[in-house]
Amino acid sequence: MKKIKLCIIVTKLELGGAQKVAISLCQKINLNKFEPFLICGCGGILDKEIEGKIKVYFIRDLVREISPLKDFKALVQIYKILKQEKPDIVHTHSSKAGIIGRLGAKFSRVPNIIHTIHGFSFNDTQRILKKKLFIFFERAGAKISKYLIPVSIENINKGLKNNIGKKEQYRYIRLGIDIDNFKNYQLKPSLREELKLQNNDVIVTTIGPFKPQKNLTDFIKIANNIIKNNKNFKFIVVGDGEGRKDLEILIAKFNISNNVILLGWRKDISNILNSSDIFVMTSLWEGLPISTIEAMSCGLAPIVNAVDGQLEIIEDNQTGFLIKPYDIKTAVEKILLLANNIDIRKQMGQKAKDSIDNTFSIDYMIKQHEKLYSAIFH
Repeated sequence: MKKIKLCIIVTKLELGGAQKVAISLCQKINLNKFEPFLICGCGGILDKEIEGKIKVYFIRDLVREISPLKDFKALVQIYKILKQEKPDIVHTHSSKAGIIGRLGAKFSRVPNIIHTIHGFSFNDTQRILKKKLFIFFERAGAKISKYLIPVSIENINKGLKNNIGKKEQYRYIRLGIDIDNFKNYQLKPSLREELKLQNNDVIVTTIGPFKPQKNLTDFIKIANNIIKNNKNFKFIVVGDGEGRKDLEILIAKFNISNNVILLGWRKDISNILNSSDIFVMTSLWEGLPISTIEAMSCGLAPIVNAVDGQLEIIEDNQTGFLIKPYDIKTAVEKILLLANNIDIRKQMGQKAKDSIDNTFSIDYMIKQHEKLYSAIFH
């Protein structure tokens, strides 16, 4: 039987949910049935890690920022690769790759185009014209897509509300993680020792790229509100990006550099989360945040903004806390509640851990994709 040739396209290989799904599909899909290859931009932390392991085309002009010239060049390059490779399916991930990749697939006459929605590119914090432009692009992309794969139910509701695709196009497939690596971490958590922290220091961690979506300035403001009254708190930020300078300026302004640590990109996320006491996420919008799932798998009760996929995986006041975006005061209160009540922290953390079952696993996610791909040809 002829293998199904599968092209995965993602904007950049950072440590995000879209990137992890894209790489997992290329590495873990049944190679007896599928022939996968990857197209992505350059400069991601995972670039070197995948070279030699999977077939990959790096495109220098495929960047996250809007750049008409680079976007056009990226489109041409993707078109040429697809004409050469002739895949049976093109599956795009992330907003920029979702638009350019689907256009390239359409122009090169790929018969089956699929896009995973890792949260939409538009949101209520944007200026109205910018938001309308992104909605226009999402609608156009949906028209040339066979299927749209939302990672949360909220993505379906938001898409249909904004006339993006038709109901029958949506196929819900949740993100998956290496559950065993997080739930049953075998090594001794070493972040406290690495950073030379005291045993009584409370480690509050967040994870994500330094971009507006993650709203990390609020995380720094939360840190400042707590640190000015208690120096035993250490706030850890895992990630990096173009917003780093702004965060460093804010940290310096608050004079809290001894208590806020920007770790940069790290691959030992399980170690970091298992070393942490509290997990916080201040995102303004999300698809299904993989970092929250990982934190819950480590027995942390997350304190997160009540947006999109967060609402589906967290039971408020039971497996974590859902707060309104920009509500610094409540975030501070919940952090102090967990920090000062070890029993509550452990009980909620255990409930969070128990709530992450096999349907959150990578293997389950891969099997759902395989079924969807195979069904196209039957």
